[in-house]
Amino acid sequence: MQVAYTIGRAKPVSVMVGAYSTGVVSSAELTEVVNKLFDLRPRAIIERLDLLRPIYKKTCNYGHFGRDLPEFSWEKTDMIDDLKRAIK
Repeated sequence: MQVAYTIGRAKPVSVMVGAYSTGVVSSAELTEVVNKLFDLRPRAIIERLDLLRPIYKKTCNYGHFGRDLPEFSWEKTDMIDDLKRAIK
């Protein structure tokens, strides 16, 4: 997923979601669904993922992706049912 912002605008100027030819859903459809379901304004992302907590020290060791720690809110899959419904 690629999200691009510009100064002075809360909403992204570009959003692209790619499945790298591994999925049955096109990148264009994935992008459309993500734009529909997720508020990608920076403040909304911060609030949804609760990113103002002091949680980043744990990312120094072993990285910050693919880890099953409750503090890593970006690893949650709580939107999967909504995504599946939107794609059908």
